[in-house]
Amino acid sequence: MTYQELKAREQQYVMNTYGRFAIALSHGEASKLWDIEGKRYIDLSSGIGVCSVGYNNKKLVDAIAEQTQKLMHTSNLFTTAPMVQTAKTLVEATGMGKVFFANSGAESNEGAIKLARKYSYDKYGKGRSKIITLKNSFHGRTITTISATGQDKFHDYFFPFTEGFDFAEPGDINDMKAKADAAACGIMIELIQGEGGVLPMDQTFVKEAETLCREKDLLLIIDEVQTGIGRTGSLFCFQQYGIQPDIVTTAKGLGGGLPIGAVIAAKSCCDILGPGTHATTFGGTPTVCAAANAVLDIVNQPEFLEEVIHKGEYLTKGILSLNSDKIESVRGMGLMIGIFVNPEERADLVAACLEKGLLVLTAGTETIRLLPPLTISYEEIDEALSIMKTIF
Repeated sequence: MTYQELKAREQQYVMNTYGRFAIALSHGEASKLWDIEGKRYIDLSSGIGVCSVGYNNKKLVDAIAEQTQKLMHTSNLFTTAPMVQTAKTLVEATGMGKVFFANSGAESNEGAIKLARKYSYDKYGKGRSKIITLKNSFHGRTITTISATGQDKFHDYFFPFTEGFDFAEPGDINDMKAKADAAACGIMIELIQGEGGVLPMDQTFVKEAETLCREKDLLLIIDEVQTGIGRTGSLFCFQQYGIQPDIVTTAKGLGGGLPIGAVIAAKSCCDILGPGTHATTFGGTPTVCAAANAVLDIVNQPEFLEEVIHKGEYLTKGILSLNSDKIESVRGMGLMIGIFVNPEERADLVAACLEKGLLVLTAGTETIRLLPPLTISYEEIDEALSIMKTIF
C-alpha cells in the first residue's frame, strides 16, 4: 500500500486529532526508521521520548516475547512478579516508598493529584485541595490534567474544567508563596518544561519550592513523564536538583514503547491510597512491566547514564558548531535538547529535516525539540548533524 492509499483510508476511519507528518512509518532498527515506501530516517524523536532504548532492541523485544507467552495480562486482583520487580527497582533507585502503576503520563499525574488531595483531606479535612503548578507547564490532556496545565491555549472548548489549580510564574518564589495559601495541598513542577519549550527550571527556585512545601506541609510533586528514565543523564531529573520529592510521576520511556505510567510516593505518603480509592484495569500488567524491567536493566546503570550525558554534550556541541544564524540558542539536559529558532522559520526547518531524512519535534512556539533514543550511537548523531548542516 502506498502512503497516499493509507492516508486516504486513515482519513476515512480515524478521527483527525493529530497534525501528522506526511509519512507512514513501517519499521525501525536502533535509532533509524523506515517509512512504508522505503525511505530511511535518523530518529531524534523516539516516539516523543518513549522508545528510550531504540527500535528492535533485542533485550526489550525478548523480554516482551517471553512474558506474552507466559501471561500477557491479569487483573490487579492478583500479584505478578514483573510488577513487583518494577516497583522494587523504582523504589530502590529513588529512595522513596511505594509505586502505583498507571498507563500514561496523564494518568500518573491524575493519580498524584488524587494522592495529594487525600493526604491533605486525611490530615486537615475539607477545604485544602488546591494544586499549584507553573505557567507554561504541561501535565496531560485529560480534563483534570488540562486544568493543571499552565497554558491558556488548552483551557478552551471542554467546559467545565476541574477546579482546584493555580499557576505560579516559573522562577518566581514570591509568586508561588502568594499562591500557597490555606487552600493549597501540593505543588507540581516539571524540572524541564518539555511541551512548553525545553526550559530547565532554576535550581535555587526548585530548592525554595521544596522548602515551602516542608514549611506548609504541601506535597511536592515532580512530573518526570518526559524527563525521567535516564533522559537527562540521571534516572530521574530530580536527582540532579538535590531535592527529595513527595511524589514523582513517570511514563514515556519507562516501557520502551509499551504504555505504562507510574506514581512513585515517598514513605510519608505511600499508604494514603488504599483499596478502592484508586485503580486502573491495565496498570502494572505483566507484559508492560516485563518491558519496563528490561528498560531499567539497560538504563539504570551508572556507565549508561554517564554516556547519556556525554552524548548530549556531543550533540549540543555539534549543533552549536554549525555556527548558523538560524540558531538562537541551545538548551536542555542530557538527551533532552531544545534548539531555539525564529518562530516564523521553524515549520520550514522541521519540514526540511523531514525531507532530508531527519525526524525532529517541536515544543513551545520557537523550539525544535530533540529526544533521540538514549541508545543512539555517535555514528547516528554524526549523520544527524550532517543533515542539520545542510539545513541550518
